[in-house]
Order: sequence, then C-alpha cells, then structure tokens
Amino acid sequence: MRPIVAHEIGAKLGRPVSLARFDIKDLFSSNALIVLEGLAIGNPADFPNDSQLGSVGRLSLRIDVPALLRSRGRDIVVREVTIEHPEGNLRPGPSGNANWSFELPQSDRQSSSLQIGSVTITDGAFRFNDPKLKADLRVLIHTEQPQAGGEPRLVASAQGTYADQPFKGNFTGGSILSLRDPKKPYPVDLVATDGPTRIALKGTIVDPSRLAGANLELDIAGQDLAHLYPILGLPLAETPPFRLRGHLDYGGNHIKLSNFSGMVGQSDLSGNFDVDRGYERPLITADLTSHKVLLTDLGGFLGTAPDQPNTPNQAAEHKAQLAQREASPALLPDEPFDLGKLRKANFRVHYKGEHIQAEWAPLDKLEANLSLDNGKLILQPLNFAVGQGSIVSSLLLDASQDPIHAAASVDFRQVDFQRLMQATQRFEGFGVVGGRAELSGYGNSPAEMLANGDGDIKFFMNGGNVSALLVNLVGLDFGKALLSALGFPDKTTVRCMMSDFGLEKGMLQTRAFVFDTDEANVIGNGNVDLRNQTINFELTQEPKHFSVLAMHAPIEVTGALKNPSIKPDPGTLGVKAGLAVLTGLLATVQLGLGQDHNCRDLIQTAQQAAEAPPGLPQGSPHPAEGSPPPVTKGGARPSQ
Repeated sequence: MRPIVAHEIGAKLGRPVSLARFDIKDLFSSNALIVLEGLAIGNPADFPNDSQLGSVGRLSLRIDVPALLRSRGRDIVVREVTIEHPEGNLRPGPSGNANWSFELPQSDRQSSSLQIGSVTITDGAFRFNDPKLKADLRVLIHTEQPQAGGEPRLVASAQGTYADQPFKGNFTGGSILSLRDPKKPYPVDLVATDGPTRIALKGTIVDPSRLAGANLELDIAGQDLAHLYPILGLPLAETPPFRLRGHLDYGGNHIKLSNFSGMVGQSDLSGNFDVDRGYERPLITADLTSHKVLLTDLGGFLGTAPDQPNTPNQAAEHKAQLAQREASPALLPDEPFDLGKLRKANFRVHYKGEHIQAEWAPLDKLEANLSLDNGKLILQPLNFAVGQGSIVSSLLLDASQDPIHAAASVDFRQVDFQRLMQATQRFEGFGVVGGRAELSGYGNSPAEMLANGDGDIKFFMNGGNVSALLVNLVGLDFGKALLSALGFPDKTTVRCMMSDFGLEKGMLQTRAFVFDTDEANVIGNGNVDLRNQTINFELTQEPKHFSVLAMHAPIEVTGALKNPSIKPDPGTLGVKAGLAVLTGLLATVQLGLGQDHNCRDLIQTAQQAAEAPPGLPQGSPHPAEGSPPPVTKGGARPSQ
C-alpha cells in the first residue's frame, strides 16, 4: 500500500510525496490507527527538483471509522493526531507563489469535511521566509504534557525578523482542536514583540478550526500605531508611543476591538474599532473618545510629526522629523502625505475630545467626523469649543488625484479671547473673537498646499481688553512698555479689531488691518509669501495720548516666516491703510461676533471716509452747507 498511498497524497496536494513506511492498525475497531513514517512533501514545480516543503518522522492518525462509513468516505473525523519530528521550510518560490499554499480539487473542498481532535507534536522545527513581509523566522513547536488534571498544551516559539524588525513570540494553546466540548473553549495565550511593538492576546476560542467565537483580551503597545501597517495591514496615522487594551472578537470578515482604553502619547483614548475585510478595500469604522488630549498627539493627521522633543520611547523616525523641522528654515510642515496608504483602506471615524491642550490655544472640546473613501478624505465637521465660542470647520483632502487637492472652511464664532491669551503665559485680556477662512490649494504636503493656495481670511475682535504691553511695544513707547511690564497699567481697552486678508497663488496680501484700542490705533499693511515662507509686514501706531518717550515710527516685520526680524524703521512715516475697505465686512463681522458688537463705529468711520470728497482727509467731517470755505495757508480764502 505504501507507494499507492504516497501517490494518492501527492495527487491531492499537487506535490511529489515520498513515504518510507505505511501501516494500519485496529482497522475493524471504532478507531483505526494509521501510521506513516518517513513522510516527505516536495515543493511546487517552479522550485528546484530536490527541494522539500517539509518532512515528518512519524505521523499517527486515529480515525473514527463509523463516521467515515456513514459518510461514504466524505467526512473524516480524526480523534487523535501525533506528529513526531516535523520539519519544514516555508517560503515563496521563483515565481512568487508560496510553497505552503495548496490548491485542492474543487470537488474535494465542497463535498468533504475534516475534523481534528487532540494534536500531539514532538520536536517540531520550521523556518518561515517571505521577502514581501520582510520576514525570516525560526519556529519551534511541541506539546507539553498535562499538569494538575488539565489537558495537554500546544507550545510554540518564534524568533527572527518580521516587517524588517526583530521578532520574538511565544504561543500556548490547547491540544484539542475542533472536537471540543463547547463548554470548554480553546485556550489561547500569545505574547509577541516586533521591534518596539508588543502584542499580548489571552482568552478562548469556541471553534479554533474556523477561528470563530473569540473571547480574547488584547493588550498592544508600541512607539507608533503606523508601525502596525506591515503587521495587521491597516494604514493608521502616525502617533506618539501608545498602549491600548480591549476585547477582541472576529467572525466572517469582521475583526472587532470593543470597549478598549489606553493612552496615545499624553492623550487618553477609548472606544470601539471594527475592520470589515469584505470589501475591495478594508472598511474601518471607529467611535473614539478622549477625556484629555494633547493636540500635538494628533500631528500625524495633519502631516507633521505627532510628538514633542524628548518624548519617552519616541520612534526614531519621529526624532528625525523633529530634528529636521527644527533645523529647517521653513515653518510650515513639508513632510509629504503617503498617497499609497491613503488609498489602501476606507474609514468612517467619529471622535470626541472633552478637553484639549494646545501650545497656541487652550481649547475646550473637539468633535470630528472623518470619512476616507477611495483616497478622498473629508473631515466634516471638525469643531473646537473655546470658552463660550466655537471654531467650526470642514476639511477636504482628495488623494485620489496627484497632487492632492485640499480645501478648508473655518468659522470662528464668538471665541473667548481670554482663553486664547492664556496660551501665551505672558499676556492677558478678554473679549470676543470672530472670523472666517476659506482656503483651497494643491500639493502633497501642507506647505505645498498653502504655497499653491487661494482664498480669504477675515478676523475680528469685539470689546474687552488686552495687555497694554502688546500695544505699547508696537508703538515703541518705551516708557509705557516698562510701566506695563511692572503692571502699570496692565490692560488697555479694545473697542474693535478688523482684518481682511486675501490669498492668491500662495501670496497672502493685507486688504485691511485695524486695531482700535484706548491707547492707540494700530494699522497693519503688507504680505506673507507662503511660497518661500517669508513675511513683509508693517505696523503703524496712531497714539491717542501724549507720551514724551513715544517713538511713532512704523514697526517692520520682515524675513523668514519661522524667525522674522522685528524692528522699527525710523526713516519712514509708514503707509496707513484706508478704512473704506472695512465697509464690506459687516455681514462677516456679525457672523463671527454676533449682532451686538462694537465694530459699528469703526465701520461708520470707514463709510464716512469712503464718502468724503477728494482731497478731504479721511475721517474729517463734511463741511456744513452754507459754511465759509476753509482758510488756506497765510489766512487767505480761495477765490470763488
């Protein structure tokens, strides 16, 4: 029977098979024993002729004969399997096809079934090599005898490289597979490290032969969630070091991580995560919540390093990004988005942050809906709460084309100015800020998008006060600046601030900038070139009170946007921007500040300036009808 059995096995597997010995015992009992010794299975045809997939010193199968007879040989129930000294070399061949992949005849796969009971393995040793996965592992496997009345345990260990990272793993499971009592699910205990990423999985599986009915607890930690892409095939954003724990389940095409919690950087994160692989691209659905989140931890979603300097256990690539950003003369993030990863999966994510910490502004809440479909990413809404106000925005990144098309819309609605000033840890103030920004551009990094961008930006401020040091330093009023630093006075009243900027092909040009305070009017004019990231801006002060030490020269802000030069220009009187352009901003002011605001006076002054006859100074009243004409130099009146 030996050559016939070897031929039949080889025909089913589509591989050359050799067999040193074949034996059948207890054939007429309910459990026949089949023994194969010296079993060797060759590789597919594209491998060298003398190469092998693997071999088994001795293979013993205890078969349920009545079940085999009832099904006329179609249902095979193997009560016990004993495998002694199995060895294997699992790898892809010259054509790229893996030698561990078998194509069984269609009729066999549809009409036959195989159920396996207990498995005992002695001294198993395998090598797994796959260049696509950048993996080269040596796996040892054996069965441990039962202890304290328990069942035998299947033990495996692996060491080598995976995803081009050092890998080490240990697995312990039950020895009985499909023929189990449903009340005693299959136990699983797995601990593995791949480079800096550690995965621990512990629990049970009801049906291990189909990997169904999981009741597992997952504990995963690492330097960056993006490192999971070569491990799990999920294109996640870059993050700071993380640790997450939750309940893992799967069935059909779904993998679910439920009720998980943990930390990502300095931010806590909890929620539910579902992966559906039943589509051309995996569909990832998540509902996430953070009670406290550091805004820099979300940097990976914005195209910049998601860390701060000196973060513990920081990924090497993040350190390099931060060092490069620090050394770069550019201010705007220029790291390109990974177009390939953006097109690998679809996402539906809802995220809520209860309390946000940011270096530039102490935000209160964050809520976002993210969808990614075939490379087209939409964040709508992306909303922040600041005090009693809000920042309402939406963002589009269309990575289905190259370069990416980006569009953003942002509304600042009655934002608490005091909350904004707290971030400076130096200046104080209160009031209400409003505004609107509409931007659109093309590029594969945030810097490229803005360098090719177009749009409008408008900001306003209503009432309140701001540290007088800010206003006095703009006017180079050294005496008042010194007093302000000492706390005398510590604030100055703000009536209104209005600004309007236009962005065209990367050039941000000032249309209007007026800051109306008790101490002075501050007027700004100039531009910011986002193509080469430079600024050329001028601030001029119109003081409202006399001061002996005041120097009313304009302030020039010039040079690189990341590190501009701020200095007075005593040789210039400054160019004052006209106020007439403010008249068209009333509707946007009301949207950002509400109906009740103090900018009406400034707009009325602008309207009067726009209606003034040519040659009449802006802001001057019209001559009353019937009044004498103005007196010229020397006292003479102009002729009629």
